Amino acid sequence: MTAQAPTQGAQSHPLGDLGRRLAQRRAEVGLTRTQAALRAGMAPSYLRYLEERPGAAPDAGVLLRLAGALDTTLSELTGGASDLPPGIGQASPHAEFTELTERECRELLSTHGVGRIAVNTWEGPAVVPVNYAVFDGAIVYRTAPGSTPALAVGRRVAFQTDHIDEAFSRGWSVLVRGDAAAVADPAVARLLDERAYSLPWAGRGRDLWVRVEPRLVTGRRIMT
Repeated sequence: MTAQAPTQGAQSHPLGDLGRRLAQRRAEVGLTRTQAALRAGMAPSYLRYLEERPGAAPDAGVLLRLAGALDTTLSELTGGASDLPPGIGQASPHAEFTELTERECRELLSTHGVGRIAVNTWEGPAVVPVNYAVFDGAIVYRTAPGSTPALAVGRRVAFQTDHIDEAFSRGWSVLVRGDAAAVADPAVARLLDERAYSLPWAGRGRDLWVRVEPRLVTGRRIMT
Protein backbone atom coordinates (compact mmCIF):
# COMPACT_ATOMS: atom_id res chain seq x y z
CA MET A 1 0.00 0.00 0.00
CA THR A 2 1.33 3.44 -0.89
CA ALA A 3 0.97 6.41 1.38
CA GLN A 4 -1.31 9.24 0.31
CA ALA A 5 -0.52 12.89 0.87
CA PRO A 6 -2.72 15.40 2.56
CA THR A 7 -3.69 18.10 0.07
CA GLN A 8 -4.53 20.97 2.40
CA GLY A 9 -1.99 23.76 2.19
CA ALA A 10 -0.07 22.17 -0.71
CA GLN A 11 2.16 24.61 -2.59
CA SER A 12 3.37 24.67 -6.20
CA HIS A 13 7.07 24.48 -5.44
CA PRO A 14 9.38 22.76 -2.94
CA LEU A 15 9.63 24.64 0.34
CA GLY A 16 11.42 22.57 2.97
CA ASP A 17 15.03 21.41 3.00
CA LEU A 18 14.04 17.84 2.14
CA GLY A 19 11.70 19.07 -0.58
CA ARG A 20 14.42 21.13 -2.23
CA ARG A 21 16.84 18.22 -2.17
CA LEU A 22 14.27 15.84 -3.63
CA ALA A 23 13.35 18.22 -6.44
CA GLN A 24 16.97 19.05 -7.20
CA ARG A 25 18.03 15.41 -7.32
CA ARG A 26 15.07 14.55 -9.57
CA ALA A 27 16.21 17.26 -11.98
CA GLU A 28 19.81 15.99 -11.89
CA VAL A 29 18.79 12.46 -12.89
CA GLY A 30 16.12 13.66 -15.35
CA LEU A 31 13.04 12.19 -13.70
CA THR A 32 9.55 13.62 -13.50
CA ARG A 33 7.78 13.49 -10.17
CA THR A 34 5.61 10.63 -11.42
CA GLN A 35 8.60 8.63 -12.67
CA ALA A 36 10.47 9.09 -9.39
CA ALA A 37 7.41 8.13 -7.35
CA LEU A 38 6.87 4.95 -9.36
CA ARG A 39 10.51 4.01 -8.91
CA ALA A 40 10.14 4.49 -5.16
CA GLY A 41 6.85 2.57 -5.00
CA MET A 42 4.72 5.47 -3.80
CA ALA A 43 1.93 7.66 -5.08
CA PRO A 44 3.02 10.78 -7.00
CA SER A 45 0.75 12.80 -4.70
CA TYR A 46 2.80 11.64 -1.70
CA LEU A 47 6.06 12.63 -3.35
CA ARG A 48 4.51 16.00 -4.12
CA TYR A 49 3.61 16.33 -0.45
CA LEU A 50 7.20 15.55 0.58
CA GLU A 51 8.58 18.10 -1.88
CA GLU A 52 6.13 20.89 -1.09
CA ARG A 53 5.30 20.55 2.60
CA PRO A 54 7.73 22.22 5.02
CA GLY A 55 8.49 19.95 7.93
CA ALA A 56 7.49 16.73 6.15
CA ALA A 57 9.12 13.89 8.09
CA PRO A 58 8.85 10.52 6.31
CA ASP A 59 10.21 7.47 8.07
CA ALA A 60 13.58 5.90 7.27
CA GLY A 61 12.04 3.28 4.99
CA VAL A 62 10.51 5.93 2.74
CA LEU A 63 13.76 7.88 2.61
CA LEU A 64 15.74 4.78 1.71
CA ARG A 65 13.34 4.00 -1.14
CA LEU A 66 13.63 7.56 -2.42
CA ALA A 67 17.41 7.48 -2.20
CA GLY A 68 17.45 4.28 -4.25
CA ALA A 69 14.99 5.65 -6.80
CA LEU A 70 17.05 8.81 -7.22
CA ASP A 71 20.43 7.04 -7.36
CA THR A 72 21.81 8.80 -4.31
CA THR A 73 22.53 8.14 -0.66
CA LEU A 74 20.42 8.67 2.42
CA SER A 75 23.01 11.11 3.79
CA GLU A 76 22.96 13.24 0.64
CA LEU A 77 19.17 13.23 0.50
CA THR A 78 18.73 14.34 4.09
CA GLY A 79 21.56 16.87 4.09
CA GLY A 80 23.84 14.92 6.38
CA ALA A 81 26.80 15.68 4.09
CA SER A 82 25.92 19.31 3.41
CA ASP A 83 28.87 20.68 5.41
CA LEU A 84 31.41 18.22 4.01
CA PRO A 85 33.56 18.82 0.92
CA PRO A 86 32.56 16.89 -2.20
CA GLY A 87 34.47 13.79 -3.17
CA ILE A 88 34.92 12.11 0.24
CA GLY A 89 33.35 8.87 -1.04
CA GLN A 90 35.36 5.86 -2.15
CA ALA A 91 36.71 5.84 -5.69
CA SER A 92 35.24 3.28 -8.07
CA PRO A 93 37.58 0.41 -8.98
CA HIS A 94 36.33 0.59 -12.59
CA ALA A 95 36.40 4.32 -13.29
CA GLU A 96 36.89 5.63 -16.83
CA PHE A 97 38.64 8.96 -17.40
CA THR A 98 37.88 10.87 -20.61
CA GLU A 99 38.79 14.28 -21.99
CA LEU A 100 35.84 16.45 -22.98
CA THR A 101 35.61 18.30 -26.27
CA GLU A 102 35.21 22.07 -26.21
CA ARG A 103 31.60 21.68 -27.34
CA GLU A 104 30.88 19.28 -24.46
CA CYS A 105 32.54 21.67 -22.03
CA ARG A 106 30.41 24.60 -23.18
CA GLU A 107 27.26 22.49 -22.91
CA LEU A 108 28.16 21.56 -19.33
CA LEU A 109 28.84 25.17 -18.45
CA SER A 110 25.23 25.73 -19.47
CA THR A 111 23.73 29.11 -18.64
CA HIS A 112 24.28 29.60 -14.93
CA GLY A 113 25.58 28.00 -11.77
CA VAL A 114 28.33 28.31 -9.17
CA GLY A 115 31.96 28.20 -10.19
CA ARG A 116 35.36 29.32 -8.91
CA ILE A 117 37.49 32.19 -10.16
CA ALA A 118 41.26 32.02 -9.66
CA VAL A 119 43.07 35.35 -9.32
CA ASN A 120 46.35 36.74 -8.05
CA THR A 121 46.19 38.90 -4.93
CA TRP A 122 48.81 40.75 -2.86
CA GLU A 123 48.91 37.73 -0.55
CA GLY A 124 49.26 35.19 -3.36
CA PRO A 125 46.91 33.16 -5.59
CA ALA A 126 43.30 32.90 -4.41
CA VAL A 127 40.33 30.85 -5.57
CA VAL A 128 36.84 32.06 -4.64
CA PRO A 129 33.32 30.92 -5.57
CA VAL A 130 31.04 33.09 -7.73
CA ASN A 131 27.54 32.78 -9.15
CA TYR A 132 28.07 32.81 -12.90
CA ALA A 133 26.17 32.87 -16.16
CA VAL A 134 27.10 32.40 -19.81
CA PHE A 135 26.48 35.40 -22.06
CA ASP A 136 27.48 35.39 -25.75
CA GLY A 137 29.90 32.56 -25.06
CA ALA A 138 31.67 34.33 -22.18
CA ILE A 139 31.57 33.71 -18.43
CA VAL A 140 29.97 36.63 -16.55
CA TYR A 141 29.52 37.18 -12.83
CA ARG A 142 28.58 39.98 -10.44
CA THR A 143 30.80 41.12 -7.63
CA ALA A 144 31.60 44.16 -5.49
CA PRO A 145 34.34 46.65 -6.43
CA GLY A 146 37.43 45.96 -4.36
CA SER A 147 36.47 42.34 -3.65
CA THR A 148 38.68 39.38 -4.49
CA PRO A 149 36.67 38.40 -7.62
CA ALA A 150 36.98 42.01 -8.83
CA LEU A 151 40.77 41.61 -8.94
CA ALA A 152 40.26 39.54 -12.09
CA VAL A 153 39.56 42.69 -14.12
CA GLY A 154 42.33 43.37 -16.63
CA ARG A 155 44.09 40.05 -16.01
CA ARG A 156 44.41 36.56 -17.45
CA VAL A 157 42.43 34.31 -15.10
CA ALA A 158 41.13 30.79 -14.71
CA PHE A 159 37.53 29.81 -14.05
CA GLN A 160 36.44 26.31 -13.04
CA THR A 161 33.15 24.56 -12.36
CA ASP A 162 32.25 20.92 -11.82
CA HIS A 163 29.66 18.44 -10.72
CA ILE A 164 30.27 15.40 -8.49
CA ASP A 165 27.87 12.49 -8.00
CA GLU A 166 28.91 11.02 -4.66
CA ALA A 167 26.58 8.02 -4.93
CA PHE A 168 28.34 6.68 -8.04
CA SER A 169 31.81 8.23 -7.69
CA ARG A 170 31.52 10.03 -10.99
CA GLY A 171 31.56 13.61 -12.18
CA TRP A 172 32.98 16.20 -14.54
CA SER A 173 35.10 19.33 -14.39
CA VAL A 174 35.47 22.22 -16.85
CA LEU A 175 38.32 24.74 -16.82
CA VAL A 176 38.20 28.05 -18.68
CA ARG A 177 41.29 30.23 -19.17
CA GLY A 178 40.77 33.72 -20.50
CA ASP A 179 40.96 37.47 -20.12
CA ALA A 180 38.71 39.28 -17.66
CA ALA A 181 37.27 42.75 -18.11
CA ALA A 182 34.64 44.88 -16.42
CA VAL A 183 31.38 45.32 -18.31
CA ALA A 184 31.51 49.06 -18.97
CA ASP A 185 28.46 49.44 -21.22
CA PRO A 186 25.46 50.35 -18.99
CA ALA A 187 23.04 48.83 -21.51
CA VAL A 188 24.84 45.50 -21.40
CA ALA A 189 25.00 45.61 -17.59
CA ARG A 190 21.23 46.23 -17.44
CA LEU A 191 20.66 43.33 -19.81
CA LEU A 192 22.76 41.06 -17.58
CA ASP A 193 20.79 42.24 -14.54
CA GLU A 194 17.55 41.34 -16.30
CA ARG A 195 18.80 37.92 -17.38
CA ALA A 196 20.46 37.02 -14.08
CA TYR A 197 19.14 33.75 -12.69
CA SER A 198 19.37 34.99 -9.10
CA LEU A 199 21.12 37.46 -6.86
CA PRO A 200 24.69 36.53 -5.83
CA TRP A 201 24.56 34.11 -2.90
CA ALA A 202 26.97 36.37 -1.03
CA GLY A 203 24.32 39.10 -0.85
CA ARG A 204 23.40 42.45 -2.36
CA GLY A 205 25.67 45.38 -3.19
CA ARG A 206 27.49 43.47 -5.93
CA ASP A 207 26.88 45.64 -8.98
CA LEU A 208 30.12 45.15 -10.89
CA TRP A 209 29.74 42.74 -13.80
CA VAL A 210 32.94 40.95 -14.84
CA ARG A 211 33.24 39.17 -18.19
CA VAL A 212 35.78 36.39 -18.81
CA GLU A 213 36.39 35.86 -22.52
CA PRO A 214 37.53 32.23 -22.98
CA ARG A 215 40.83 31.60 -24.75
CA LEU A 216 41.08 27.92 -23.83
CA VAL A 217 38.29 25.63 -22.63
CA THR A 218 39.12 22.11 -21.41
CA GLY A 219 37.40 19.49 -19.34
CA ARG A 220 37.34 15.92 -18.19
CA ARG A 221 34.79 13.39 -17.03
CA ILE A 222 35.04 10.38 -14.74
CA MET A 223 32.48 7.62 -15.31
CA THR A 224 31.96 4.28 -13.56
